[in-house]
Amino acid sequence: MRWCCSVHVSLKAFPFRSPSVAFATAASLIEVRRMQVVYPSQGDRVERQIRRSLDARFASFNWLDDQMTFASFFCCGRASDWVKERREHSGSWRVFSLKELRSATNNFNYDNKIGEGGFGSVYWGQLWDGSQIAIKRLKVWSTSEQEFAVEVEILGRVRHKNLLSFRGYCAEVQEHLIVYDYMPNLSLHSHLHGDSSVDNILDWSRRMSIAIGSAEGIAYLHQRATPHIIHQDIKANNVLLDSDFQARVADFGFAKLIPDDATQATMNIKSTRGYLAPEYVTSWKASERSDVYSFGILLLELVSGRRPVLMNLLVTDWALPLARGRKFNEIADPKLNENYLEEELKRMVFVALICAHNRPERRPTMPEVVNLLKGASKEKLATLENDELFRPEPTETSQDKTSEEIIVQETIS
Repeated sequence: MRWCCSVHVSLKAFPFRSPSVAFATAASLIEVRRMQVVYPSQGDRVERQIRRSLDARFASFNWLDDQMTFASFFCCGRASDWVKERREHSGSWRVFSLKELRSATNNFNYDNKIGEGGFGSVYWGQLWDGSQIAIKRLKVWSTSEQEFAVEVEILGRVRHKNLLSFRGYCAEVQEHLIVYDYMPNLSLHSHLHGDSSVDNILDWSRRMSIAIGSAEGIAYLHQRATPHIIHQDIKANNVLLDSDFQARVADFGFAKLIPDDATQATMNIKSTRGYLAPEYVTSWKASERSDVYSFGILLLELVSGRRPVLMNLLVTDWALPLARGRKFNEIADPKLNENYLEEELKRMVFVALICAHNRPERRPTMPEVVNLLKGASKEKLATLENDELFRPEPTETSQDKTSEEIIVQETIS
């Protein structure tokens, strides 16, 4: 059989040029894909020569393929042509039509609505093939369809077992929609505080698995995603649970879809009360450290079953004195009926509180959080336990009291 290969010229960098011109530019953007055929020895040598010459070009020009995608929007303004091209070459995700998503959700019927947050509403839907999907119908700010498409394509490249699987998107007629796999066990919030908290109590092993899984997902966003992503809205509603109760972190990267010049009232929806790091409240500048703070609050919520704020009392202000007194059983969710491993409970409480430290520089990184939760290093756990944050508060004795306090006590007695 003769040697053959398929050549794909990436037109996304040059949608404003004719195919012939784009093909002439293909030296820097060409992709050679092997067909499923038998190659004779001569064909193999030819293919290897082609691949070697292209590898060098890819090393220098791969970045151009992505950067030119964004630039091409503003050179030609032909987003529809670009969307069609992405529909063909998007791989594991695709572009949905608005008609298709309206049909899947019964025209976004209220009965299909399964959630609502600062970024928009979430609907359950079913495609023509019977597969179930979740559709986030975003509020539309000044972000253009082109900018939206670029940001969403970046999110579509992010893949991890603990991140919610991205199915595709739709940007038509002032509608910005993102499509995900539907998670049958809904959110962590629903199991801790909603209707599901009565029917399906999360046992300790599931809570530990959710803690580690969500930490690994966020660590991937911070350290391994390209570009690195700050979540900026970590909370129990954004940790979804699949059929096996494995954690899937959702809504990552959405904050970038809000323009930088948005009003403070609009920016408030980027995070939820109780999860906000102190420095973020004052500066409105998010960082990996502010994500770590939010994750610490999430861990305390997972351990205790308490909301981040209860009667104006932050969960950290409630838990820290108990941790200093080593009263971990009083922090544990009563629904667990003391069915937990004390060492794991103590570990999770310490990690949660150090993550939620008021000083950003004292917080660990997310990869460090993963290792601490797994108990990978006994030395680091011992160091954490002996941190000054967890030192028991000194007990007041009669020698510490002032003479005025002693006189008052004697007068009362």
